[in-house]
Amino acid sequence: MKNVLSILIFLPLAGSVLLGFMRGHDRLMRWSALGVTVATFLVSVAVLLAFNPATHEMQFVERYPWAPSFNIEYAVGVDGISILLVLLTTLLCPICVLASWTAITSRAQEFMIAILVMEAAMIGTFVALDFVLFFVFWEAMLIPMYLIIGVWGGPNRIYSAIKFFLYTLAGSLLLLVAIIVLYFAGGNTFDILTLMGRSYSATVQFWVFWAFFLAFAIKIPMIPFHTWLPDAHVEAPAAGSIILAGILLKMGGYGFLRFCLPMVPDASLAFSTIIMTLSVGAILYGAFMALAQTDVKKLIAYSSVSHMGFVTLGIFVLNTRGVEGALLQMVNHGITTGALFLAIGQFYDRSHSRLLEDFGGISKPMPMYGALWVIFSFSSFGFPGTNSFIGEFLVLVGSFERHWLLATAATLGLILSAFYMLWVVRKALFGTVVKSLSGSLPDLNVRELVAAIPLAVLVFVIGLYPRPWLSVMHASVEHLLMQVGAATPLQFTEVWTRP
Repeated sequence: MKNVLSILIFLPLAGSVLLGFMRGHDRLMRWSALGVTVATFLVSVAVLLAFNPATHEMQFVERYPWAPSFNIEYAVGVDGISILLVLLTTLLCPICVLASWTAITSRAQEFMIAILVMEAAMIGTFVALDFVLFFVFWEAMLIPMYLIIGVWGGPNRIYSAIKFFLYTLAGSLLLLVAIIVLYFAGGNTFDILTLMGRSYSATVQFWVFWAFFLAFAIKIPMIPFHTWLPDAHVEAPAAGSIILAGILLKMGGYGFLRFCLPMVPDASLAFSTIIMTLSVGAILYGAFMALAQTDVKKLIAYSSVSHMGFVTLGIFVLNTRGVEGALLQMVNHGITTGALFLAIGQFYDRSHSRLLEDFGGISKPMPMYGALWVIFSFSSFGFPGTNSFIGEFLVLVGSFERHWLLATAATLGLILSAFYMLWVVRKALFGTVVKSLSGSLPDLNVRELVAAIPLAVLVFVIGLYPRPWLSVMHASVEHLLMQVGAATPLQFTEVWTRP
């Protein structure tokens, strides 16, 4: 499968160029955008089927000189850590196109172009093996998402878009500093695999770790860097929220796994308890804040803060169950929370409201919608048999192996998650029917079912048979933990005494 990863990156870009010549042909433009995203998904499925899970080595590697005088290459590849995130990206993008089919009426051509450019940048971020290339894709994601929020968002879209851009730009600057430091400390190379094999001084590891941490913590986002997320979700259109929750938040977790743990393992081991504590704080804070919301979209946004806390907790327990659970939970969260934002968008298209008080009794006029909402809600709080259960279960098992007190505190987040999601189910589906809306709520049409049903199927496929998904990542996770296992925790005094 020669150049298959380049095809994944450049197919959406080529599609965006094609869409640029379709002004005035809205129907053709929408079908073309859907066709490009579906074709990209099918290519990613072919990559997964050809992937060899028995090795931790990078596969489908492509390398071409880019700026030889600075040792910069166009280098891409996938392993067990990145391939499932690539598949998640290509799965959610056609769903975003379907979710925007009738919801986006103004500048629809530009919107679809932004979605395709965004898809190319997100795939590139997950497959880049050169730090400069990674940073280019990392930054390229900001522009289309800024436009999606700022142009097609709600009443406060400008404020939310600028806040999102400034927060993530600040993290990007710290990431750039860390990349430059590693370039000089690692022998004047930007090759990610080479930099993973280098040994760095205590001082370099200390400062690079915290630069990485701040960049990726903002992206996840961890408390106290989370305040951009609820605003961005509330103002973004449905497709923007699906991409934010489903894919962009995973960039932070991917950064921890790809860069922090293998490149600065001593610092990662030394500060892991601090990160675990912050993660448990995010789990509880996000859950309590979700309980206080009356806007359903903001409620799901705060639940994302809580659920992503399980991801960082699993990563920094630094054992196989925790890391595999965290990686699987990144995929699960993208499926479940993306589906919930899709459902909220479908209701908003009918009622022009996201307030919980307007959701009363909608299972009667919208039974198919209600059934799907129940499935995704039960998945969100990790009901056994759904996808989120196995991810969170592995994280908690790994956490109990490392720090039983923090793991016990994290379980409270699951209880609170069940409480607020079941509260929404009771109020929205089986509460008092909102008279003013009851006659204007047709059930889901074929297009909306096509967007939602694949996610509902994956909820049960992963939940009932997680083994294939875990086997894809196992070799890469074991190799990653072997690199960390050889580390010696840094002492604070070492930073100032070792060269």
